[in-house]
Amino acid sequence: MYQDETLTCRDCGREFVFSASEQAYFAERGFQNKPTRCLECRRAKRNATNGGTARQYFKVICDGCGKETEVPFQPRGDRPVYCRECFQAQNQGRY
Repeated sequence: MYQDETLTCRDCGREFVFSASEQAYFAERGFQNKPTRCLECRRAKRNATNGGTARQYFKVICDGCGKETEVPFQPRGDRPVYCRECFQAQNQGRY
């Protein structure tokens, strides 16, 4: 239904991919507009409006697909950690 789409960040001008899974997530949440910033600029804006306290991200390997991803928490090792796509697939229909 959805296809990956290349968008241009309004802050830095770089191109970024608005993936099919992200589009499905946006639709599921009722968001009407496409993102206008790349992931890095979204994080920078969030941190700037969050009192300047930067959120720390940790690089991990997804237990579902094996790709490298970042998560906003430090994994303890006692539970699997998933990328956004695998996490959504694991939790589909739970909520």
